[in-house]
Amino acid sequence: MCKTHVLSVSAAKAPFEKTTIERRPLRPDDVSIAIKFSGICHSDIHSAHGDWEGGIFPMVPGHEITGIVTAVGEKVTTFAVGDRVGVGCYVDSCGECEYCLQGEEQHCTKGYVATYNSLDYDGNPTYGGYSQHIVVSQRFVVHIPEQLALDAASPLLCAGITTYAPLKRWQAGPGKKVAILGMGGLGHVAIQFAHAMGAEVTVLSRAKDKESEAKSFGADHYFSTGDPETFSKLANRFDLILNTVSASIDVDSYLSLLRVDGTLVNVGAPAEPSQYHAFSLILSRRSIAGSLVGGLPETQEMLNYAAEHGITPQIEIIRADQVDEAYERILRSDVRYRFVIDISTL
Repeated sequence: MCKTHVLSVSAAKAPFEKTTIERRPLRPDDVSIAIKFSGICHSDIHSAHGDWEGGIFPMVPGHEITGIVTAVGEKVTTFAVGDRVGVGCYVDSCGECEYCLQGEEQHCTKGYVATYNSLDYDGNPTYGGYSQHIVVSQRFVVHIPEQLALDAASPLLCAGITTYAPLKRWQAGPGKKVAILGMGGLGHVAIQFAHAMGAEVTVLSRAKDKESEAKSFGADHYFSTGDPETFSKLANRFDLILNTVSASIDVDSYLSLLRVDGTLVNVGAPAEPSQYHAFSLILSRRSIAGSLVGGLPETQEMLNYAAEHGITPQIEIIRADQVDEAYERILRSDVRYRFVIDISTL
């Protein structure tokens, strides 16, 4: 067993404290990683604050992990000591069901094992990336391309794949009009991917002061959702709306912005249920969909694509003793655009 320092919360909404846990011994197919950076995802806050049912405490959040390989098991063939690597939202799956065999482990019929706030198949709790060290099966580790700095690459392990996967699936590209709803941690990355794919990109945001930044990320247009004229101006305009916000929205209003056969895809996860009228879908054959990250092959594909196209999250690096403050700032929307913990300060 390997002891490692972590940041953990003892109960919902408790402050973070530095403590120690034990990581499992290296198995034949395991990779041991010295964590350098761990991004803060809004889902970390939902979990640590008990917004979602089933919280396992004490909890060590973090599923946007980058670091350096320090040891490998005897059966590891794809990684070596010194490699720059990442770990995302989950760390195990059955490996046998139809979805795992297709490289879509996020839909494992047995249920994937999340990087934290989960139980592994032996019944042991998982602990995430707010930690100096982690041990993960090689199946759930990805290479970080040399063109990507480890700190800026960290949010790509969740924010990156969460937005890349639906944009690819719903064929954002030349000739498509795509709206990104929200320009926060997910949204500002989604803009970059949609632009690189060749779509005409519109940002829909509550903020009135982010237009220049949105266009610097590749947006073609910017509209404030606080302006009631926005919804009349943009009626029946978009092929795809990617909803990245973690708060409830007026679903019917946004469905009205879709063309015939348009789709509203949700990747943000508010705590409250959504409501809408069936006629908002029926009259123009519109759809509502959701998307949950991506499989490991697609995550590696996303990282390679980001490196090729110069796509990087805009980050603010913080010390380990600033995580509680960072959570408060995220809830106030006071971050541009993603906090990343420097684990060397833990």
